[in-house]
Amino acid sequence: MSFQTDTIHAGVGPDKVYGAIMTPIYQSSTFVFEDIGKHRGFDYTRSGNPTRKALEDNLCALEGCSSAVAVTTGMAAITSTLSIFHAGDEIICTDDCYGGTSRLMKTVQEHFGIKVHFVNMQVAENILPFVNEQTKAVWVETPSNPLLNLVDIAAVSVLARERGLLTIVDNTFLSPFGQKPFELGADIVVHSTTKYLNGHSDVVGGAVLSNSEDLDKKLKFTVNALGTCAQPFDCWLVLRGIKTLVVRMREHERNALAVAQFLEQHPRVKRVFYPGLVNHPQHELAKKQQKSFGGMVSFELDGALEDVNRVLMGTKLFALAESLGGVESLIEHPASMSHASMDKEHREAAGITDTIIRLSVGIEDGDDLVADLQRALG
Repeated sequence: MSFQTDTIHAGVGPDKVYGAIMTPIYQSSTFVFEDIGKHRGFDYTRSGNPTRKALEDNLCALEGCSSAVAVTTGMAAITSTLSIFHAGDEIICTDDCYGGTSRLMKTVQEHFGIKVHFVNMQVAENILPFVNEQTKAVWVETPSNPLLNLVDIAAVSVLARERGLLTIVDNTFLSPFGQKPFELGADIVVHSTTKYLNGHSDVVGGAVLSNSEDLDKKLKFTVNALGTCAQPFDCWLVLRGIKTLVVRMREHERNALAVAQFLEQHPRVKRVFYPGLVNHPQHELAKKQQKSFGGMVSFELDGALEDVNRVLMGTKLFALAESLGGVESLIEHPASMSHASMDKEHREAAGITDTIIRLSVGIEDGDDLVADLQRALG
């Protein structure tokens, strides 16, 4: 099946009882046993649920892997993945990552003794000085949030595998439509399904995917033990959203490129961060490892913080809000919003300045979005 067909049909089918075309919501906490030790595949929803399994099977088909576990949020996906490591282990993480990832990594380091090194991975070999006997994994976020810097997943995966390390990729910004980390050597992929996979800003969710039986067992055990599993109705909403993933992502990308090209020419914009621009320093890598340039655009305003505030409050279609990946366009200020939990020293070292604005470009008319930014920028 093609990717587009899989978004609609993989893991799901007409209900066998009544023939409903949509996957039923099995809103039940428990399932009746047929006999002692015998049930129909499910016993308790924390351990497994038919609606959740349909989503997990669908995600496996889209990412091209053997196992998926749907969890409550994107942060639950990261938490569950980090929980397979032990005190004394070390992890190398993308330095300009999502603020919530940074906060959790530092919390894990402080409370559970897992040391985290934040490293600029735009050159894959930059990870090597931080590899030692305690290192267990490389955590890659590409494109990064909010600077859209890229990491060569294949190059990092080769270096990691040669040293017995796992490669973990956060694929939230592109979804499996835009990037297939397993094809590039990843061992684990995490998602905030809240974002592009769901695409309608009406549910929070996450997923952890793997491509080995050993990792599958560890992750499923951890999610069941922690109780981070996704609920049936949330899974149903994500499944519904995935059915339009392809058509949505095409519009997101088309609008994002138009917005980025407009910003690139605007006199009040110092820099534009979008790998789809020909003059982006990693444009060739984006063409090589991505199937889409995505719908996220960031830019640095040539001005002071009060100028940033005027732009943030000056848009009509771009709503000032957290999150991303929905059909509606959003605008936000990373330093005070999505990355407020990242300490200022870390933000500045990673290049996330106070004058950077992040856009989640929706699927409205592209000309209207450009006009909205034109008015706000003045």
